[in-house]
Amino acid sequence: MLREDPRSVLIDVRTDAEWTYVGQPSLQDVGKEVLRISWQLFPSGQLNPNFVAEVRGKVADADRPLLFLCRSGGRSKAAAIAMTAAGQKACYNVAEGFEGDRDGTGHRGTVGGWKARKLPWGQS
Repeated sequence: MLREDPRSVLIDVRTDAEWTYVGQPSLQDVGKEVLRISWQLFPSGQLNPNFVAEVRGKVADADRPLLFLCRSGGRSKAAAIAMTAAGQKACYNVAEGFEGDRDGTGHRGTVGGWKARKLPWGQS
């Protein structure tokens, strides 16, 4: 969808710490930027009370398809539901997230998710 629909937008709802230390998806190959808008605040974990306003500040068009991404799909699902309730017409959850589920040894990034599927990403 990100490659085929030029209006689609990827919103990474993880925290600053996750973006810095775990890595970030890249859409350079399709000529797009990833929007970074935290669903929860770090380090408190409190919901970002300005989330909807921040998304609207970056994407004013309620008809643009929005794809939400987090670590493993939980926060991004909540963000997609919140934006749908706020009137966004097409919201999607990237179900496996950036890191996916834990593997047999308890680590993420090898079973499902953006990284394990070898989609473009980087680390700062």
